[in-house]
This record gives sequence, structure tokens and C-alpha cells, in this order.
Amino acid sequence: MRTVSASLFASVDGVLENPGGWQFDQFDDGLGELMMTELPKSDTVILGRQMYDEWSAYWPSAEDDFKDYINPIKKYVASTSLSGPLEWENSELIEGDLVEFVRELKQQEGGDINVAGSLSVVRQLLLAGVLDKITLMIHPVLVGEGKRLTEEVTPVTRLTLIDHKITEKGNALMTYALKADV
Repeated sequence: MRTVSASLFASVDGVLENPGGWQFDQFDDGLGELMMTELPKSDTVILGRQMYDEWSAYWPSAEDDFKDYINPIKKYVASTSLSGPLEWENSELIEGDLVEFVRELKQQEGGDINVAGSLSVVRQLLLAGVLDKITLMIHPVLVGEGKRLTEEVTPVTRLTLIDHKITEKGNALMTYALKADV
């Protein structure tokens, strides 16, 4: 079975929204190593509409080495406001229920599945038990306002720490899975 994972930039106070505004002075080799180790394991990416809009506007013409990974990879987009077909290379709109789609996708042959950004997508898959692991890349910064992984109505959800590392700039890379015995 394929593994579904997500890696999210976070502040110490739990903000995950708009990391470009607060994380780049803390980006270090440890973060780069994590990303370059984990990303090649995936041959599929799941995006929400906002992340799709941002990435599809940037990556097709980007002058960055990451474009060689992200442009050709299979991309599925969870959106109720977009209609297909999608223009960006190897992008397809998810038809029907997101959770059921990902459950079925996990059963198919292939590499790992990465959920990129898209807090609402990550939240849905985590709470449904479909997300196998989540890595929070916690930067030593307080941001204050912004979206967090959970909402006020999120039920208590137990996690198990499966890996951790502190980078040279003090980023805590914490990887969790749903606790199996709950």
C-alpha cells in the first residue's frame, strides 16, 4: 500500500499559513535535506485549489531545480470551484469525495503520495485516518495570526512521534502518525 504524507512549515505558535512571509531566514540544510529525501519517494501530489493556483502559475516557467520534480509529477487537485480539464501538465481534478478518492489511490500501484500545503485537505485526510504521516517543520518564530492545522471543532486526535530532528538553525522537524491504539 502507498504511503500518504504531508510536510508543513509551522511557527512555534502553530501558524501554518503563508510561511513565505516568515520562514525563509530560518531555512537551513536540515530542512533542505528533509525535503530532498522525502520528495523523490513520491510520484503523486495532492493539492487544494489555492495551492494549485499558486503552483500552476509559478512552476511551469520557473528557473528552479525543483521544477524538474514538480512539473512532470502526477497532480490531483481537490476543488469544488475548479472545472476540468486542468491546463498544467499532469494535473487532474478529483471527482467525488476526497477521502474516498485518496483511499482508492493508496491501493493502486505506485510510489508515495504527498499532500502539498492545502491545510483543509491535510486536515480532512488526517482526521479521516487516511494520512499516514505528517511532518511539522517548526520554525523558531512566533507569527500570531494565521491559519492552523486544526479548527475549534477538531476532535481530540492522538498522534505518535515516529521521527524527529533539530536543525542547525533551531527548526524542529517532527514527524507523526495517527496513534494506532485509540
